[in-house]
Amino acid sequence: MAFLGGSGSQTARVHSLVAACARWLLLALALSAVQPALGLDPRAALIWAQVARLVTPALFGWLVIALVGWGFAVIQARTDISAPDNLSARRRRTRANILHRVAVFVISLATLCLILMGIPAVRNIGVTLIASAGLIGLAVGAAAQPALKNLVAGIQMAFTEPIRIDDVVIMDGEWGRIEEIRLTYVIVNIWDERRLVVPISRFLEDSFQNWTRTTSQILGTAFLHVDPAADVPRLRAKLEEVVAANDKWDGRVVGLQVTDTAPDHLELRALVSAADAGKAFDLRCDVREAMMAFIRDEMPWALTRRRGEVILGRRRTESLSPA
Repeated sequence: MAFLGGSGSQTARVHSLVAACARWLLLALALSAVQPALGLDPRAALIWAQVARLVTPALFGWLVIALVGWGFAVIQARTDISAPDNLSARRRRTRANILHRVAVFVISLATLCLILMGIPAVRNIGVTLIASAGLIGLAVGAAAQPALKNLVAGIQMAFTEPIRIDDVVIMDGEWGRIEEIRLTYVIVNIWDERRLVVPISRFLEDSFQNWTRTTSQILGTAFLHVDPAADVPRLRAKLEEVVAANDKWDGRVVGLQVTDTAPDHLELRALVSAADAGKAFDLRCDVREAMMAFIRDEMPWALTRRRGEVILGRRRTESLSPA
């Protein structure tokens, strides 16, 4: 397994499983081949043949599933999603993950059909029910419509890729990362370690935010409210100093703008950039803390104050005197 390039225990286990499946299948085929030479009585030969018709398809299906799992393990070993620039790795792993689950489902269904067709009684019943297969198909399709809808959506997602493993998304107002993509649902790991289970069709039918669709780089904002008499250029210079000294900043964007005014305050927007959403959130918090500490210690007059209207006594008297 050296060609896997740093494969772990998972690929080793899958490789052992493939080898075991191959050994059992070869043993079953060998026993079927030597059966005529054993001189068994007709009843024992019939039982032998019946067991072979059941065991051989099961072992063959098991081997094919193990081979698919081995290929998936190879892809996992070669795609490191922990790297900073992991867009291509996440794309390959997501597609492999979905196609692996679809393949296992189809192979398992085909294997079950082969096993059942190897039982004479079941095969005879199946021939009898062919005439009503259309009605049964309609009934099953109507009952399984939600599951089939999500299954088809999962196959479609493997190629359209609206989301990938480890994507940062906003779903139902929750911030989280795509942790697992199954055939019919997606697990979103919420920032506070909760798990959000979302039907896979919602990612194709409803709107959601994907913060890492093309790149993990993101802009973050931090709003400050200061007195209208605040020295904005000085605050802008301080912001640049604070951000430059922070290791979470990726060196792309930093700026301070007056985004709104009111009689008693100015709204300032600090715009900063980071390599990913997690660092952007922490950087925004650091900027708020550092800037408010600077205003408190160096520019206390820039803190917001409530202003009241002062009415001179003479004017008040004139306004109250009779005409």
